[in-house]
Amino acid sequence: MQFQKVQSVVLPPIGHDRPTRVLIVDDSKLQRKILTSSLTRLGYEVFEAASGIDALMMCQKTPPEVVISDWMMPGMSGLEFCKAFRDLTAEDYTYFILLTAKSGTPDVAKGLDAGADDFLTKPVHAHELRARITAGERVVTMQRELTEKNRLISDTLSELKRLYSSLDSDLIEAKKLQQSLVPERQQRVDGADVSLFLRSSGHVGGDLVGMFPAEPGHVGLYAIDVSGHGISSALMTARVAGYLSATALDQNVALRKDDDGTYLFRKPSDVIETMNDLVLDEMKTEHYFTMILADVDLMTGRVRMAQAGHPYPLVQRSDGQIEQFGPGGFPVGLMSGISFEDFEVQLAAGDRLLLLSDGVTECPGDDNELLSEEGLAKIAAELFDMRGHAFFEAMIWRLSEFSGADTFPDDISGVLLEYGGHV
Repeated sequence: MQFQKVQSVVLPPIGHDRPTRVLIVDDSKLQRKILTSSLTRLGYEVFEAASGIDALMMCQKTPPEVVISDWMMPGMSGLEFCKAFRDLTAEDYTYFILLTAKSGTPDVAKGLDAGADDFLTKPVHAHELRARITAGERVVTMQRELTEKNRLISDTLSELKRLYSSLDSDLIEAKKLQQSLVPERQQRVDGADVSLFLRSSGHVGGDLVGMFPAEPGHVGLYAIDVSGHGISSALMTARVAGYLSATALDQNVALRKDDDGTYLFRKPSDVIETMNDLVLDEMKTEHYFTMILADVDLMTGRVRMAQAGHPYPLVQRSDGQIEQFGPGGFPVGLMSGISFEDFEVQLAAGDRLLLLSDGVTECPGDDNELLSEEGLAKIAAELFDMRGHAFFEAMIWRLSEFSGADTFPDDISGVLLEYGGHV
């Protein structure tokens, strides 16, 4: 005869809303009557079955919490019934007691192997019967509590997975939006090539690079690194991007509109001071950021810059010579009343200017030593013949070799201006 598994039935805790259900399985009608009488007086709900086959059929309809089964029965023995019962029962555990005259160690081992939890030796004493069932109730109650806790954990994990999937989808879209802040990664402007690079350590990051047009023959370049990582940093970069807009020049704090309608570049140091005040007065955030802002005169090659805690700009001359310089400066958004300093560099045809975030210079090697400015200078020298985005791709390759990993702990961003001279 084939028996199907009992469907899971969520039962209230034992001893709370109903008595414990006990199934007695014995071919002796007298033995069943004695046990039933004793258990009924103790307050248990008792069911009887004269054989293992009958008991299995009853268990499919009404799963018990405790089974007391005789070992020696015609047809299906108590041992065989126990094995079949363990295959039959579902999520809720049932405490199985074998009733036997056998007490030897091999017999006990057989019973345990078959799935029995405990043994009662004939003749059964009422006090011992009650004690064994009480022990079984404790086991079943603990198992039910554990099952419920596991169910709650499973439900919680499922909800967390759903939320994570939703969040992951939102972060992917956020990354697309953040990347859209740098719509054109490479542009040709009046005798110079400008390449922009942005790579977040996670879905979204706190780095931002960009460029914007200014007065005739001028272009503005900037590199920004917001403290921290993740969504809040990315939101701040989006806000800061609006202050240096390439499309809404009226809103660009780096520019002032002349009487003839021309947008003139303000002193970079004054621009950063303005941004410092805006962050402290309007954003009300614990985030701050480092930045470099550059006003490039494409006609003369003169570059006027201001630095606010960002890594030093790197100039690579046409003969390969490398220069790194700058006043350092204080990050934006930490303190009010901070002043910043302008400095200049003169580019000649064939020179290039590189602005990078500290995700490069502070990239850790496999020995935890940072790349540093010296390491960056070495990479730049080795990649002297690389141009545009090929330079950034090769730089990432070298960083991977240095760190021994394909991913990096911080965002990496950069601006590369390759000056060809005024045409």
